[in-house]
Amino acid sequence: MADPATRRGPSEMDAEWISRHALTLWATLLAATLVGADVAWRRAVRRREGLDAAARSLLRPMTVLAIVVAMLTIATAIAVEVRGAAGLTVFDANLARDLRANMPLPVLRGIAVVTHAGDGLVLGIATFLVFVGLLLRRHYRLAVTWVATLVGTALINGALKAWFQRERPLHDHGFIVEHSYSFPSGHASGSMVFYGMLGYVLLVLCPARWHRPIVIACVAMITLVGISRILLQVHYFSDVMAGYATGLAWVTLCAGSAEYLRLREGRRAVQ
Repeated sequence: MADPATRRGPSEMDAEWISRHALTLWATLLAATLVGADVAWRRAVRRREGLDAAARSLLRPMTVLAIVVAMLTIATAIAVEVRGAAGLTVFDANLARDLRANMPLPVLRGIAVVTHAGDGLVLGIATFLVFVGLLLRRHYRLAVTWVATLVGTALINGALKAWFQRERPLHDHGFIVEHSYSFPSGHASGSMVFYGMLGYVLLVLCPARWHRPIVIACVAMITLVGISRILLQVHYFSDVMAGYATGLAWVTLCAGSAEYLRLREGRRAVQ
């Protein structure tokens, strides 16, 4: 019988198993997410077949409402756990500790390169370039929506970090050093909003033959950036999941609003 002092609970054993198979799980999650995105996109294309151009909505109002409510519910549940230092925070700490012990430094160095695709400076410059491009092409409403969406997520994330003031996990690899608070993950929410909204903009402006690779590429970037933060131990698991949830709620609301206005304008044009 194991010594009670050294016996590991289910949360600790789960965290250790995940840490030992982290790269395999990351690759599996990426593949499953891409397959799911592809299936969802093909179903959406079939649903829109036979509709006139003014009725081909990329996001239906009921879909927007369902996603926003579901994501806010998930984010709230995570926040309650984090605020109350409940079981999820124990899992967070165990996973961060085991990743620190089991992740090879050369692998972490490579992941540190990937995570820069979600840096605030990188996304800020890209946001400005996309904004200028939309203005030059005279897509003024889309340009305003684009900027409002990205500025909005920065304000939301900053406010939540200031409210929770959660300290980051400890790590000693030195590849990434962060000084802001941990909850929720700005890289997770930022990548969700930036690449999600970029995908919407490209779907609106690009020919249909490009739509499928656009969706797959944006989903891949969101998955890679967010999960990289956990593997690098600069965020807890719950930080990233909350960042994803709040980011998806916000970008769905913004893209859904833009789509509603676009379709309304299209209906007026055909009347």
